[in-house]
Amino acid sequence: MKELDSILKNIKNKELLPLYFLHGEESYYIDVAVKAFENEVLSEDEKAFNQTVAYGKDTSYPEILSLARQYPMMGDRQVIIVKEAQDLKLTDEEAKLLMAYVENPVPSTLLVFAHKNKKLDGNKRKLHAALKSYLFLSDKMKDYEVPKFIQSELSRLDIKTAPNIFMLLSEYLGTDLSRISNELNKLKIALKPGEILDGALVEKHIGISKDFNVFELQKALGTKDAAKALRIVHFIGKNPKAEPLQKILGFLYNYFSNMVIFQSLAGKPQSEVAAAMKTTPYFLRDYAAAARFYPLKHATRILSLLRETDLKNKGLGVNQTPESELLTELVYKILNIDKLKTKI
Repeated sequence: MKELDSILKNIKNKELLPLYFLHGEESYYIDVAVKAFENEVLSEDEKAFNQTVAYGKDTSYPEILSLARQYPMMGDRQVIIVKEAQDLKLTDEEAKLLMAYVENPVPSTLLVFAHKNKKLDGNKRKLHAALKSYLFLSDKMKDYEVPKFIQSELSRLDIKTAPNIFMLLSEYLGTDLSRISNELNKLKIALKPGEILDGALVEKHIGISKDFNVFELQKALGTKDAAKALRIVHFIGKNPKAEPLQKILGFLYNYFSNMVIFQSLAGKPQSEVAAAMKTTPYFLRDYAAAARFYPLKHATRILSLLRETDLKNKGLGVNQTPESELLTELVYKILNIDKLKTKI
């Protein structure tokens, strides 16, 4: 949510709007904002009389707006936070009631709606227009944006790292920003003063093997290091819960899709190629090295192999093949893609 810093600054400076309607698919930013509203607007003594936390499934817009029109007890402001506001019933009539309040909000009330996991109904155009000054969208972060988020959080937590650790963390922690934030805060507590976060410490504190993981598998495939790739596959086969096949397929599909883009844009400026691949120019040298082993026709065929493996993993065919066998077969075929028949 781009406006999160502005919201937190408003709270810190006590320069608050009368209404905040937080909505969108990324719940992390909404949770951060709500926590700040809940903990930092009123003192502990004021909260007892003037802070109300409600849940969408247990209330309604008429009830919330009626409460919002009341005045605070023994204080200058009341705070009303509606969590899980996506569960509130929003008919045309409720929308009209909300618009009427928006046109004339009570200055002594801070009303916060936390509408998580989806946007406010786009068909309510008049409501959107009325809420324009109070509507804050929290979009789902794109996969390629996660490493930058991790890098920013590591910097905020003042955690020093070895090169590319934020990339390793992004591949293993996924795109759940709440989980990422929790894990990084755990690392902050676990690390000794001045300790630099490297692969070994990540493995120790988060449980990611620095030698046998999908990140290392990609590097082994990128350099066609067959011995290393097959060792990693053997390890993963014995620890399938740590590295689910579906996750590996998605990771490798993204990698070889980028390889196709890289090969297709050969000769173009690096900035243009990096933008098309949704990565940074820093990583283009790795793709350039791997491109020697995977010309365009081979990278394209590997994408077909990945789709085929995905279908088999989802039960295509009578007999279900174990994930470990599917992965071994896939990696073998990728390593020998130049020797396979055209039909795969």
